[in-house]
Amino acid sequence: MTLSGWITLAVFFLCVVAITRPLGGFLQRVLEGEKHLFQRPFGGLERLMYRLAGVDPKREQSWSHYALAVILFKIFCFVAVYALLRLQGILPFNPAGLGAVSPDLAYNTAVSFLTNTNWQSYGGETTLSPLSQMLALTVQNFVSAAAGIAIAAAIMRGFVRRSASTIGNFWVDLVRVTLYVLLPACMLLTLFFMLEGVPQTLTGSASIFTLEGVKQTIALGPVATQEAIKMLGTNGGGYFNVNSAHPFENPNALTNFVQMLCIFALGAGLTNMFGRMIGQEKQGWAIFSAMSALFLIGAGVLYWSEAHANPLFAPLGLDGTLGNMEGKETRFGIAASAFFATVTTDASCGAVNAMHESFLPLGGMVPLINMMLGEVIFGGVGSGLYGFLLFALIAVFMAGLMVGRTPEYLGKKIEAREIKMTMLAVLCLPLVMLGFTALAVVLPAGLSALAASGPHGFSEALYAYTSAAANNGSAFAGLTANSFWNITLGIGMMIGRFFVIIPALAIAGSMATKKVAAPTPGTFPTDNGLFIALVAGVIVIVGGLTFLPALALGPIVEHLAMLHGTTY
Repeated sequence: MTLSGWITLAVFFLCVVAITRPLGGFLQRVLEGEKHLFQRPFGGLERLMYRLAGVDPKREQSWSHYALAVILFKIFCFVAVYALLRLQGILPFNPAGLGAVSPDLAYNTAVSFLTNTNWQSYGGETTLSPLSQMLALTVQNFVSAAAGIAIAAAIMRGFVRRSASTIGNFWVDLVRVTLYVLLPACMLLTLFFMLEGVPQTLTGSASIFTLEGVKQTIALGPVATQEAIKMLGTNGGGYFNVNSAHPFENPNALTNFVQMLCIFALGAGLTNMFGRMIGQEKQGWAIFSAMSALFLIGAGVLYWSEAHANPLFAPLGLDGTLGNMEGKETRFGIAASAFFATVTTDASCGAVNAMHESFLPLGGMVPLINMMLGEVIFGGVGSGLYGFLLFALIAVFMAGLMVGRTPEYLGKKIEAREIKMTMLAVLCLPLVMLGFTALAVVLPAGLSALAASGPHGFSEALYAYTSAAANNGSAFAGLTANSFWNITLGIGMMIGRFFVIIPALAIAGSMATKKVAAPTPGTFPTDNGLFIALVAGVIVIVGGLTFLPALALGPIVEHLAMLHGTTY
């Protein structure tokens, strides 16, 4: 570990803190229809879109109608993306003449991008044409991220409103986030990436001659536009197979830093937006603090692990001062790779600038744990906040049981209905992660895709299904997905997304109907250090009790075996 590495982490975290409040205020103004910077230039376009779609922006929806709108929109997105991929061979802007994507891969990719998972069972530059990358993937990067923020806003309204039957209008929220937040920000980010050397062209490839005189074909395409929304929308799907380890996606240390900042930006801003909407910014900062503590612990552990060399190299005379450089870009080094891996798995982004399979066992366990916790540490845009609020409800419920009081959160009583919906949302993730992993490691179709055996092979399978259910999209690089994996991972992505969204919206609908009780001396405060410690502890304990046996079979036993000279 080096001083420069810790300074990098400190500067990054301070930048996240600095942008949280301005972004929170802007998001709150956009989603509540208040005056903001882009209302005048784009307001006419917003109204035109409502007229063309037949949407009344003043007509709000109940939680069930809001959820139905989300589901119908996602069905449309699935059909559109699946059709584009299956018809790719006969569509224009296909300079490499790439054929149609196979049915199981098209299904997996369509589900992946509409759920904001962006798992990729293919090499982007060798499988998808520029048209598919733009119309199928980049468009979904925008609308899936916008849908996540819209759902978070609807859930916030449920906590804010009193004796109400509605929580907003999905179509209005979707349009406003896309038009006023994502598009302007991505335009600026695209220009920045282009200035730093990220290509943006419809040319399929360029041919050059190497110093040895060998002709080499280099894939090109509209990379900068996809890179911008990939990071800001916590999507993670890269234009190239090696994602942000590719110099055309991530040319230098500055772009690497900006990409990490983009991944956290909106998730952090939503915590402040929550505080603003309930009229108590301190509540938002309490959520931010709990998330930050978990992030900093994970980043520190991963950096510490990778700063040590593999002990199996000691007999080769290596002193370990360079740490574990296997699978890492020399442009970024250990610190930047460790922090990037922590950020991307905290925020359900899935972009990578290093191969997570090459991490030492304990280092590879940190991204796994981040995803197993439901990626509530800032999380994906929208999903991180409402995932955290589910754990906050569990925390205040437990606190109420301990002191013999009816649990309350923000002045609203937490009753059986809310707890049932919360447990449904929380328990569906381990069911998918552990259930499908168990199938994959006993069925021939599952085992055939694993590159490693023993505990490392188990970690490959566990990481894949954890990444799918948590809507992250990153992977241990040794997995070669076949039709079995494509189908089961697709199922896991859908369960991990919609079995959390629907209960969360149901909770919002229930909370919106409640009245707010005045605080009393016995009211449990949810804006101080005690609450921060309690909710962070609940997140860690629930994750530990659920996943420790699986971790013991994978990275923990692999670490112990490595210390005794055994590899897999």
